[in-house]
Amino acid sequence: MSDSFVPQVPAVPQDGPPDLAAFKRAFRRHAAGVAAITSLKADGTPVGFTATSLASLAAVPPLATFNMARTASSWPAIVENDHVIIHMLGVRNRRLAEILSGPAEQRFVGEHWHPGPYGIPVLDGVTSWMVGRIIERVSVHNNAVVVVQIEGGGLGDDDEALLYHERTYRAPGTTVAGDALP
Repeated sequence: MSDSFVPQVPAVPQDGPPDLAAFKRAFRRHAAGVAAITSLKADGTPVGFTATSLASLAAVPPLATFNMARTASSWPAIVENDHVIIHMLGVRNRRLAEILSGPAEQRFVGEHWHPGPYGIPVLDGVTSWMVGRIIERVSVHNNAVVVVQIEGGGLGDDDEALLYHERTYRAPGTTVAGDALP
């Protein structure tokens, strides 16, 4: 077999340049947990957004990361404020996820949150939340990787995980058993 072997893959239907189309279609099929990040602008206005990019980075010290566009309406607060609150969402929080991914000016209208540590919004009814101090903002093209050191938090009632898959919020399906390979 030649070192230049390239596997044959089905063509990706186009919805933009081939690299963008392949990227979008692949990540639409990658189920991700849904979190919500909240903070405050310098004037005290609450901001927040849903994130499927949340990941643990280290246990000691406890570090987490999330990614966001530097053009996002919440980005100025992430630059101006040193703290965020990360919320883990369960199936019962689907409506909350929809609110926080909707119009920015409507995300904190209503009684689905209360002021928490540092005055930052804590969303009601989530499965857990963590207060984090932003220790690094790494710019990558028009986006950023935000690194947060966890300082504390709280637990809510347990729930099935809320997933985002194929541009839809979903609950986990059946449990997969065994080591079956394709």
